[in-house]
Parts: sequence; structure tokens; C-alpha cells
Amino acid sequence: MAGTTNDLIYEVLKAVQRDVGVVRNDVNDLKHQMNAVRTHLTAIQQDVGNIYNRLGHLEDRVDRIEVRLGLVEPTH
Repeated sequence: MAGTTNDLIYEVLKAVQRDVGVVRNDVNDLKHQMNAVRTHLTAIQQDVGNIYNRLGHLEDRVDRIEVRLGLVEPTH
């Protein structure tokens, strides 16, 4: 009876070990996916920053054009 109990415990432990291995692989895959998402998010943040920068330059140009055309009073 003790041998059967040890064999059953051993089989259960092997199954748990396999499951832990699967979970470990899944966690590693999720880490890689999260790093990819983080990389893309950083790129998007940089793109948005560049867009704001360009928009600021365009706004300055439009302001100068409006002043030259006499559409608005100079702010200086």
C-alpha cells in the first residue's frame, strides 16, 4: 500500500511539474509580448511628440503669414 501511495504521489508531482513548465513558458511568452507592446508604445509616444513639434512649427508659420497679410495685429 505504501508503494502505491508513493507511486501516486510521484505521478501527481510529475503532472504538477509539467503544468509548472507550461505556465513558465506561457509567462515567458507574455513577457516577450509585453516587451513588444512597450517598444511599440514608446515608438508611438515619440511619433506623437514629433507631430506636436511639427504642428508647433506650422502654427508659428501660419501666425507669421497672418501678420504679413494683415489679418491679425503683431503680438510683439
